[in-house]
Amino acid sequence: MDYLLHILIIVLINIILVVSFNILLGFTGIFALCHAAFYGVGAYTVALLMKSGGFSFFPAMICAVGITVCCSLLIAIPGLRVHWDYMVIFAFSFQMIVYHVMMNWMELTRGPQGIPGIPPASVFGFEFESKPSFLFLCLVLCSAVVYFVRRIETSSFGLVLKGIKDDEVAVKSIGKNVTLHKIVAFAVAAGLAAVAGSLIAVYISYISPGYFDLHMSVFVVIALIFGGVGRIPGAVLGTLVLTALPELLRFIPYLPSTILGGTRDLIYATILVFFMLYRPQGLMGKARQ
Repeated sequence: MDYLLHILIIVLINIILVVSFNILLGFTGIFALCHAAFYGVGAYTVALLMKSGGFSFFPAMICAVGITVCCSLLIAIPGLRVHWDYMVIFAFSFQMIVYHVMMNWMELTRGPQGIPGIPPASVFGFEFESKPSFLFLCLVLCSAVVYFVRRIETSSFGLVLKGIKDDEVAVKSIGKNVTLHKIVAFAVAAGLAAVAGSLIAVYISYISPGYFDLHMSVFVVIALIFGGVGRIPGAVLGTLVLTALPELLRFIPYLPSTILGGTRDLIYATILVFFMLYRPQGLMGKARQ
């Protein structure tokens, strides 16, 4: 039962991550391979504030969201003014910079040793230490994030984002500030990724750079493509399947644990190639006419 609860918690945290990325790739058409960097900034901020600063969980999470939004502006403001191809390189570079800062700033992040002993989340003295109670916390925050993203999708702001994805020139022609909308979308997506980072930090009570490397950014992209780009239910489905699927490998007889990671990456790569070739709209996406 504890193992099942653990998987459900990880699924909910990953749903927050993938649904937030859907604002960029799904709504706005921005392919930014740096979402794990925002995830990591949120996690490290919460870990440092709670362990060294004496913050409780929710104030630390709010600070993490604010700091991550500020970090996103460092890439969004200059990066979104360049051509799409260069934006991909720009975002990838940001991902690698953040990862190497986590690995090498020993005084702050403890490098590859990571930060242990992160206090559990608590509200009014109640600590979410047990898996059922933490699952409830994740469910509440995940539902709030999904609802918030859904509201964005149906708002006038969301319609402009979708217009930018379909025809940026047409959106400019009706007087909309395309660059500003992109920057705001980037900031919102990064802030929501920090929520996921906050949860993973207090859940496992230990973080290290390995949780927030390029593999995590690739997972977010594949989960969204698998489920359906631009579709919130697709993002949820894709995350559920791709989070649970690798866990099933643990129950395959005679499969050495040393090759589980490589097998998982092979599955992700195969899924990505298959869907890009034969169903680019994903499982729940709508095919273009």
